[in-house]
Amino acid sequence: MEEIQFKGVSELSKEEKEIVNKLSTEYYAKIKRKLHNDTSLQLHIKAHSKGGERKKYSAHLRVIAPTKTLESKEDDWDLARTLHKVYKNMETEVNKTFKNRA
Repeated sequence: MEEIQFKGVSELSKEEKEIVNKLSTEYYAKIKRKLHNDTSLQLHIKAHSKGGERKKYSAHLRVIAPTKTLESKEDDWDLARTLHKVYKNMETEVNKTFKNRA
């Protein structure tokens, strides 16, 4: 099973792709360590642009563990900030769901 699956990344620029890869790799290690198990991530990124100069990014993250599937969604005007938010929310969700685990 592939560790991290990306959707919508082909529409991003080269610099944006590098940001996504770097942050996803860092947070994948943290989430996998918290789950104590093999994990798969699915990240769907969409850039919204309505004729203005700035893009708004939305990120939908799904963590697929053997026992449970968790989801997190965030959006913001800055790609890195959007990714940090969605991954931090996922870490919180993992902690809440598996808090009774040793």
